[in-house]
Amino acid sequence: MSEATGMHEGEVVRAEKLGKTYAEGTLRTHVFDGLDFSVHAGETVAILGASGAGKSTLLHLLGGLDTPTAGEVFVAGQQMSALSDAARGQLRNRALGFVYQFHHLLPEFTALENVMLPVLLNGTTVSDASKRASALLEAVGLGHRLEHKPGELSGGERQRAAVARALVNAPACVLGDEPTGNLDEKTAATVFELMLELNRARRTSLVLVTHDRRLARRLDRVLELHEGRLRELRTDEV
Repeated sequence: MSEATGMHEGEVVRAEKLGKTYAEGTLRTHVFDGLDFSVHAGETVAILGASGAGKSTLLHLLGGLDTPTAGEVFVAGQQMSALSDAARGQLRNRALGFVYQFHHLLPEFTALENVMLPVLLNGTTVSDASKRASALLEAVGLGHRLEHKPGELSGGERQRAAVARALVNAPACVLGDEPTGNLDEKTAATVFELMLELNRARRTSLVLVTHDRRLARRLDRVLELHEGRLRELRTDEV
């Protein structure tokens, strides 16, 4: 391990002795404490756990969307807590992609414009951003829907556009918070297969919070967050 980065060879995301406590008045809620976690390049990881176990909190900490009360998160070899807010935002946009249960597409923009946005934030020209976004939307089966706004797309199409947006900057890792949880079974399976295909084709790591054990079994590793601890599950436990 490199002392400067806290990262092992081939890791894209690492959490060391991670802790999160929420304070409200005199009440302290400990979500987890001393949690270690790492993701390697190209690896797919599922995180299971009961509602309220802290799965989304963990994802937000790994993505730099929330700040831990203890421990450190490293992304692409950089210690998140050592970065300014601006530098952390730039790293997040470059190295990570996010897919949520609800697509979070901007309703006033077309599918193409929504997918272009993360590229434009990196300072890429509009022409290059458009080419990259168009190619990815084509790859997720939305080449014929570039100029449609989210309100004109089906639920599955919106989620596929969200997957394209998450991947447009060629991130090292995509973090998914119940990315198929708001879809019917057939559409959910289609979006999940798409994410796996893109993982294999682009060697982008995936960390998916899910309640669906059938989907979890398809990934390389399955972890369960229970009472503040992460435990790796054997195949017969999933």
